[in-house]
Amino acid sequence: MTSSSIGAWVLAARLRTLPLACASVLLGGGLAAQAGAFDWPLFGLTLLTAILLQILSNLANDYGDAVSGADNADRVGPTRAVVSGLISRSQMRLGMLATGGLAVVSGLALLWRAFADDWPAFLAFIGFGALALVAAVTYTVGRRPYGYRGLGDLSVFLFFGLLGVVGSFYLFTHQLSWPLLLPATGCGLLATAVLNINNIRDLATDEASGKRTLAVRLGEARARRYHWLLILGAGGCVAAFIGLFEPSPWPALCLLAYGPLLRVTWVVQHSRDPGVLNGQLKATALGSFFFNLLLALGFALA
Repeated sequence: MTSSSIGAWVLAARLRTLPLACASVLLGGGLAAQAGAFDWPLFGLTLLTAILLQILSNLANDYGDAVSGADNADRVGPTRAVVSGLISRSQMRLGMLATGGLAVVSGLALLWRAFADDWPAFLAFIGFGALALVAAVTYTVGRRPYGYRGLGDLSVFLFFGLLGVVGSFYLFTHQLSWPLLLPATGCGLLATAVLNINNIRDLATDEASGKRTLAVRLGEARARRYHWLLILGAGGCVAAFIGLFEPSPWPALCLLAYGPLLRVTWVVQHSRDPGVLNGQLKATALGSFFFNLLLALGFALA
């Protein structure tokens, strides 16, 4: 494999999205550490599985948008591998298959570590894993990709928020704690905010190609107001959890990353420049990651 082909696969994997994929695992791990149930090998396998699923989703997105025509010469965002000819469609299908296979192996190792003596939980999480694999691919691939029907936000909220955080916590503790839905909701809303900036940036080309994202359905003005709801809702959920259930001040460390997220939201509200929105997309992804990282560290320290 040449350096140029390696570069094409790195481009298609979209490495800058990976910290966001890790956020829910970090938060679930921090909560588990506070509960005295943290396990490093389990944490590593959970992170690896989440990363592989995110790469699979990115490869499928690159492939699906090229097939559907959503990626074209008018697209403003980063270069895509298939539509630019760096990777052929058949090569991308093989890459998706290989990444999906690695995710299955990693996921099974993870579940064996977590539930070797609990077969009902093992089988239940196999079902969740299969659902995650299907969701990663069918976002933009298939006859009726759900990302083209405005359901991408819901999927991101569930997998990067509720299921990601509460599911990770359960892997460590084998327990459910309903108050954890508050920080899990905050994590999911921040991940959805990243997708929303992406969809606002691509609104014109998505609408022209028939890709009916939630931003297209809402319209530009309401999509920008919706972004405020996502950011403020995330902060409110985390603040409510800390105020109601957390006696330690350490989780409030996350506030260090919340101010920059609010500044980015102000820019998203007022800027119509796709290049500026590209920068705010990156800033929101990194801000969301550090918000959840600091929150997880705060729980671990508590």
